[in-house]
Amino acid sequence: MTCEWFVTGADGMLGRELAFRLKAREVDTVAVGHRRLDITDGDAVHAALNQYRPAVVANCAAWTDVDAAESHEAEALAVNGHGPARLAESCRAHGTVLLHVSTDYVFPGDGDTPYKETDTPAPRTAYGRTKLAGERAVLATLPDTGHVIRTAWLYGARGNNFVRSMIRMEAAQDVLHVVDDQHGQPSWTGDVADRLLLVGDAARAGTAPPGVYHATNSGQATWNRLACEVFRLLGADPERVRPASSAALRRPAIRPAYSVLGHGRWPDVGLPTLRHWCYALVEAFPELRAAERRRWARHAA
Repeated sequence: MTCEWFVTGADGMLGRELAFRLKAREVDTVAVGHRRLDITDGDAVHAALNQYRPAVVANCAAWTDVDAAESHEAEALAVNGHGPARLAESCRAHGTVLLHVSTDYVFPGDGDTPYKETDTPAPRTAYGRTKLAGERAVLATLPDTGHVIRTAWLYGARGNNFVRSMIRMEAAQDVLHVVDDQHGQPSWTGDVADRLLLVGDAARAGTAPPGVYHATNSGQATWNRLACEVFRLLGADPERVRPASSAALRRPAIRPAYSVLGHGRWPDVGLPTLRHWCYALVEAFPELRAAERRRWARHAA
C-alpha cells in the first residue's frame, strides 16, 4: 500500500486544511491525527511510513499550547522536538521528502524589521525552544530533503482561532479590548496549505532547495487591527474594538512584540510571496462565518 502524501497532525487546524485540499485535488493521501499516530513513537512512525511509503510527509503535528509549555516543557519537547526527529529519521530511511511546520516563536520578537529565513533563532519561550529543537533535528537529519516551513497567526474554518473568536464576540459584547502592541502576520490556513502543496510538489521535482521558508501572508498587523477588520467584514463598528496592552494579560509565556517574517526564499522556488493578509481574510471570511453559524446551531440544538 502506497500514497503520495502522508499528513500528520490532521486533526489540527492546518493539518485538516491541508488534508481537505489534497482530497479536493484527488491526491492519494493518508492523513492521521494523534490517535492514529503518535509521532513521538519512533517504531510507530517507522511502521507507518514503511506501510504507506509516501513521496511527501507533511508534519502538522505539534504541541501548540504556548502557555502550558512553560510548565510542561518536557512534554512539549517530546512532541515538538523529538517527534520531528523521529519523522526525519524515518524519512531518511525511506527517501521521503519532509515538510515540517514551525513557528515565528523561534525568534525573540524584539526586532523592528522582518526576520529573514537566515536570521539566527533565539526563542524566549519554552514553546519556541521546543519548536526550534524540531527544526534543527529535521535540517540535520535531512540536509537534502528537509524543508522547514515557518508560519504564524494562523486562522481558518477548520479549528478555533482568533478570527473565529472575534466573530463570536462581536455578537456577545458591546466593547472588546484587544492588544495593539504585538505585530505579526495574520495567515489563512488555506493560503498556507496551498503553499505546502506547491513546495511538496517542487521538492519531489527537485526544484525546491531544502532549508527554511516563511509561509505567512504578507503585510503586517496588530491583533487589534485584525479584530477591527473582522468587525468591518461583519458590518459592525470597528470603534467597538479598543486598544489594550499585552502586559495586562499576564500570561505565563512572553508574546513576541514583533514577529513579522520575511519571505526572501520564495524566489528560490520560483514562487511569489503569499498575498497580503487583508485580501486573504476577505476571501476566507464567508467560510469562517459559516463555520461559526454551524457551531452556534450545534450548541443551540
